[in-house]
Amino acid sequence: MPELNFEIVQAEVPTYAATPMLLFQLRVSNEDAEETIHSIALRCQIQIAVMQRHYSPRAQARLLEVFGEPQRWGETLRSLHWTHVGVVVPQFRGSTLVDLPVPCTYDFDVIGAKYFDALEDGEIPLSFLFSGTVFYSGEQGQLQIGQIPWSKEAFYRLPVSHWHDMMNHYYPNSAWIRMHKDVFDLLYAYKMGHKLLTWDDTLQRLLYTASKEVEP
Repeated sequence: MPELNFEIVQAEVPTYAATPMLLFQLRVSNEDAEETIHSIALRCQIQIAVMQRHYSPRAQARLLEVFGEPQRWGETLRSLHWTHVGVVVPQFRGSTLVDLPVPCTYDFDVIGAKYFDALEDGEIPLSFLFSGTVFYSGEQGQLQIGQIPWSKEAFYRLPVSHWHDMMNHYYPNSAWIRMHKDVFDLLYAYKMGHKLLTWDDTLQRLLYTASKEVEP
């Protein structure tokens, strides 16, 4: 059975992707450099190692919905599951580089998006947990199949600027909010009834009205 190791070399925001995406360059290496790896059906679970960075007061305030009050973070701060991805690694000997594309969402109902957006600077600590099936040549040249254990992992610190640059590229000066259809219908009726041109105008008017109602 091949002894495989994994390393995230770098990450970038692809220029021409149809949707928001981060591209991680993954190095896969085999300790037996002469052994032929025919292919790998690789699966990867990505977690956010939230305990491994500092949070500014502003970030703490924006993460209130995720982790609760900062004084309770000793109990509530735990690694967050981000996503699952997969890739097929082609034939190689020794080591190879392969792109690991990770689609991203700007849906603020998704905890990962809330977390990333709350950070202003620094790095996002990510843990990559690997599994999957490896196809390789046995001692007599026959095709062998083995499983990659979950103990295989890699760690990478993603610059926060990569996330913000990506979202600013696809959604410049914008954010997405998902709501129930009946709530949208009420909001749309309010927009039409007050002859408002944009959703920004609609929400600003509602916020202004609400603020006037709570004034003494």
